[in-house]
Amino acid sequence: MIGDGWDGEPSIRPGSGAGDVGRRRRVVVVTGSRAEFGLLRPIMKAIERNPRLELMVVAAGSHLVQPALTFRDVKKEFKVADSVPMQIAGRTGRVEDVESVGRGVSRFARCFSGLSPDWIVVLGDRIEAFAAASAGSIGGWAVVHVHGGDRAEGIADEAMRHAITKMAHLHLAATPQSAERIVRMGERPEHVEVIGSPALDDLPGIAALDDAQDSEFGRPDTVVLVHPIGRTDEAEEAFVAGLFEAVAGRRVIALHPNLDPGRAGVLRAIEASGVRSIEHLPRDTFVGLLKRVAARGGVLVGNSSSGLIEAAALGVRVVDVGPRQNGREKPGHVVHCGESPASIAEGLAKAIALDLRGVTHPYGDGRAGEKAAAALVAIDPSDPRVLRKRCAY
Repeated sequence: MIGDGWDGEPSIRPGSGAGDVGRRRRVVVVTGSRAEFGLLRPIMKAIERNPRLELMVVAAGSHLVQPALTFRDVKKEFKVADSVPMQIAGRTGRVEDVESVGRGVSRFARCFSGLSPDWIVVLGDRIEAFAAASAGSIGGWAVVHVHGGDRAEGIADEAMRHAITKMAHLHLAATPQSAERIVRMGERPEHVEVIGSPALDDLPGIAALDDAQDSEFGRPDTVVLVHPIGRTDEAEEAFVAGLFEAVAGRRVIALHPNLDPGRAGVLRAIEASGVRSIEHLPRDTFVGLLKRVAARGGVLVGNSSSGLIEAAALGVRVVDVGPRQNGREKPGHVVHCGESPASIAEGLAKAIALDLRGVTHPYGDGRAGEKAAAALVAIDPSDPRVLRKRCAY
């Protein structure tokens, strides 16, 4: 039984599924960056396979920003129903992010009005997800939030993740701890499900890099993946320069950061280091790289959530640097350290010495996509008790 004490009926949008028995539910999945596209992909594929659901993909935000234009990766695998430009190339910063959110909310409203979705699916805590959830919630569409309830205290996105939770109508959490946080925020327990992290779903089917690709990347034993946390470019540059000092002498490949304030500083430090670097890797290539690094006992050094989630399942040792992932559940293959070169070097030594036998992770069993699709079928998005948000306590 969903809720009790209901005393009102929200308006039902045309095309919301009300009274449309037998019609496939239209599910708009919003992807705004290369990182969450890799996580959303198993959910999108599961929706495509489900005869009771219709997938509509909206590519937004940093997917559309040059020079990377990761929109191409989305378009290779899925038919894109619409695109929502938000950021402007070459402009990063907190004020610029505010302006991007404003553009996104307005454009998402027009997008959703045209597509008439039954469900709008967003993941995580980035500004693209926040803008889409805002438009969906205010506009009266049912919003699904994947990876809600997580903690990542080192960045401003922590607040946006929890704000999206309060705007969402169905919560697909990655871990029991995250689900418990969502309930404690006042969300109805019957609208919170633990599905695990979809980041794990496609890992078994992705091959390790072959010898030619491995040689092209320099046969690395260390992957550096650092995202800015909202500081000045100068502060981010100083931090990352110290990180490269700590990993000197290792075979390093560095990946470019996401499109957040401080990005320019991270890029300057990567360029000054002289290490091999790559602007963007498709999901399969990135996972293949991690598998090859794991096979040689290598390490991922940085502050990406992929170190805590995918790397755990792949057997990669991880040095989690700085505060960006503070509060997030960390498996036993992760060594946390501060941002000084000495602290990173110490963390690196500890990570290399880890015994990974018996290490487990809390992020599910690799079936998050099918569990998400089942939830989208089982729960009626036009039910007024779903659409009308109320604090459960």
